[in-house]
Amino acid sequence: MPVTDAHRPVVLDRRDGPFGEVVLRERGEDYEIIANGCFLMDTSDGRSERLLVDAALAALPAGRPEPSVLIGGLGVGFSLAHAAAEPRWGRITVVEREEAIVDWHLEGPLGRISRAALADPRTVILRTDLVAHLGTATERYDALCLDIDNGPDWTVTEDNGSLYSATGLAACRARLKPGGVLAVWSAQPSEDFGESLRNAGFRAVSTEEVAVARGVPDVVHLALRGD
Repeated sequence: MPVTDAHRPVVLDRRDGPFGEVVLRERGEDYEIIANGCFLMDTSDGRSERLLVDAALAALPAGRPEPSVLIGGLGVGFSLAHAAAEPRWGRITVVEREEAIVDWHLEGPLGRISRAALADPRTVILRTDLVAHLGTATERYDALCLDIDNGPDWTVTEDNGSLYSATGLAACRARLKPGGVLAVWSAQPSEDFGESLRNAGFRAVSTEEVAVARGVPDVVHLALRGD
């Protein structure tokens, strides 16, 4: 069946940055983000991005007042918007290294998803690389919700692979408060990553799934810092 014009992607913006090319496309009523030719995400659903935030909050010890959350990757804004819609969260820090993506939210069409969240006084946007931030920051968070790749086994850039290494997971653990939650989005389950989390000293390692129209389900990997 031929593709109709209404479903052909239209490039709205294309930029070259320090990490390669990033593109915003419009397809019908939805928007897509493409990085270095690799599809990252679009605005067609968002269930798994919202699960990323909900699962992290649910895994936190009961009674923790105004827990802070770091969201790694602004993307199309579903995770941020969902966190800001939840009054139980305290400080909401978003780390995004692509200036273009931040611009598409502040001044472009993705603002339809994130506008209210960006205006929320709890929200802070850090325009920096997530891996670098985790390795150099001193602030600790109650939850880390990370969604910068298609998963631990399918990274957008080679440098991102270090996030899922022993060194990267140690940095994640160091940025969490005792009992804090690490939540990592993935387009497919990864048994190896679960083992890596246990080897890095995390406990209560688990996964939650969201069914998709075709193929394996999206997954959120969860783990707790025990001390």
